This record gives sequence, structure tokens and C-alpha cells, in this order.
Amino acid sequence: MKTKNIVYIAKSIDGYIAGPNGELDWLQTVPNPTNDDMGFYEFMEPIDALIMGRNTYEMVASFEGPWPYSKHVFVLSNSLKKIPENLSDKVSLVSGTITEVLKNIHNKGFYKLYIDGGKTIQSFLKHDLIDELIISTIPIVLGKGIPLFDIVESKIQFSHHTTKVLLGEIVQSHYIKK
Repeated sequence: MKTKNIVYIAKSIDGYIAGPNGELDWLQTVPNPTNDDMGFYEFMEPIDALIMGRNTYEMVASFEGPWPYSKHVFVLSNSLKKIPENLSDKVSLVSGTITEVLKNIHNKGFYKLYIDGGKTIQSFLKHDLIDELIISTIPIVLGKGIPLFDIVESKIQFSHHTTKVLLGEIVQSHYIKK
């Protein structure tokens, strides 16, 4: 089975995925009166599972309402020891090197993976393990925060696949690794 690791994320014009303290309120600065999902549900259909970092998991787990993902979530963490009982069938903790984690997840039958969380995305990029990037740019300059990208040791080339404008203001670009 062919494996694929895909990033689907929003960033500010200046490249931040969250404010300095993890704030995400700026994601709601573009009016969305019809609650357009901006392609997220279509993106999620073929996804087998998610891999996210501890910080992203803790942020999502703190949101009010039901758990937002219908696909299994693997949380990369060396510090978390337990998942709350109400999420035990939806979330698993994983640790080890990125390649070990991927091998174990693939052995469980999960091949098309949504990679989420700043440090997790950066780590996958450092290991040249991202196959596609879908990046929505919100028209705001945050000035500081948690960056999407970090230093990589060598260039990773992508081809532009598509770009569309959502809600008249958000630019979503899809890139596929060459």
C-alpha cells in the first residue's frame, strides 16, 4: 500500500500557525456566515488517521463540544502517559523516532496520514517525510507566534497543484512533492 503524509493547515501572511501563546482566535477573522468548511471534509475523506503533536492534541482536547475527528488520532509525545477514558478509542499515544512511529502506524493499516501541529510538521519536513502541503493563508500579519516552517538541512521541492480563494479572502494552495 502506498503511504502518504499530508499537511492541511492555516497560517498568517507572515507564516505563523498560532500566536505566541498558542492563540488561534485570528483564524476566525474572515467572516464565514455559511460555515464553509473550506474543503476540510473532502480532504478528510481518504485520510486513514492523523498524527499530531502533544501541544496540538492538548489544544484540540480543550475545545468545547465533541471530539472533532472521526479518524483515529496518534499523538506524538514522550511526556503524556495516558489518554482520557472518553477518548481511548479515538486517540493513541506514540513515541520514538519519526520513522519508527510511521512504521508502527503503517503496520496497523493506516497509510494516508494527516500530519498536524507545528513541531510535528517541522520534524516530518526535516526528515523529508511530507508528500503534500495544503496551506490556507489568512490575510493577517501576526508579527510573532509559532512558525509553520523551521530550518531544514536540504531543499525539498514541491510542485504547485492548485490555488483557490475561499470566502473571497483566504488563499489555499496545494503543493505536491516532486
